[in-house]
Amino acid sequence: LGGKPRIRNAMIQLVLLFSVFAALAVLAVRLAEILPELKSSQFGFLLAAGGVGMGLGAALVGQFGARFQRPQIALLGSIGMAAMLGGISVFTAQLWPCLLLIGGLGLFAAMVGIPMQTTIQERTPEAMRGKVFGLQNNVANIALSLPLALAGVAETFFGLRTVFLGLAGIVTLGGVLTWSVIKATEPAQTSVEAPTSR
Repeated sequence: LGGKPRIRNAMIQLVLLFSVFAALAVLAVRLAEILPELKSSQFGFLLAAGGVGMGLGAALVGQFGARFQRPQIALLGSIGMAAMLGGISVFTAQLWPCLLLIGGLGLFAAMVGIPMQTTIQERTPEAMRGKVFGLQNNVANIALSLPLALAGVAETFFGLRTVFLGLAGIVTLGGVLTWSVIKATEPAQTSVEAPTSR
């Protein structure tokens, strides 16, 4: 990975993405408690909105992603995720804005996840795929499990709005830094899909 900055930075983006959604799985329970229209046991409605957004985002990336470079799509996705997380911190007591913002979070998450996963699969040498994919699975498991423990504790100490704003800042910083490193080391990037032959 030291000699493959595209793969390394794509993995960083995916770790941040998984961490945000793992934290959201915990925070959605607390969010459902605050929303007057929902009970805490109905937090699945909030997560379902994120799933719908991801599906829509995947369709958009599949349709239009080939027109743009992967770092551009991932940066836009990171900024969009940060904006949605910041919006959720403002509308924690209103159901429909929360549903729309979580749906938007899923949409922008697809704009990060799909190009970065494509980069890892495309750029990993065949002889190294087992090791790289195994490492990816391990870091993904850590990214999915660690926030489950930390998000609830952070919400207790700092409050729901502060935690969402913190997640927004982390996503923005990770997206900008990763994009900057990729552009500095390998300025010539390919799009999400290979161009069709003439």
